Amino acid sequence: MSRNQSEPASFRHALAGIAYALRTEPHMRFHLAASAVVLIVAAWLRLPRGDWMWLLAACTAVLCAELVNTAVERAVDHASLQRSELAKAAKDTAAGAVLIASVFAAAVGLIVLLPPLWERLSG
Repeated sequence: MSRNQSEPASFRHALAGIAYALRTEPHMRFHLAASAVVLIVAAWLRLPRGDWMWLLAACTAVLCAELVNTAVERAVDHASLQRSELAKAAKDTAAGAVLIASVFAAAVGLIVLLPPLWERLSG
């Protein structure tokens, strides 16, 4: 990629990266669908702005971690076709970032959504 690349071209490349991850990574599609469900439920519950910020932060963290994980996996695979402990460590560490972001998102979802959802469904 050229240093003199235009802003629109940079934006197109970023969108192409997201599209690539969505096409090739089942977990990326799952996380995007889960995020959509969470945001639809939040809208249905008419959550306050502060709750939306937590939910958006959690969803964004997971999607960003998944994109970085995909980038690390592809870069490692490109660098060497042979198995190595360092390559394994890089891939495992990137996957660990997705796991941590996902646990965070699940915790935020439970804390933010469960009480109003329970109230709505039981009342």
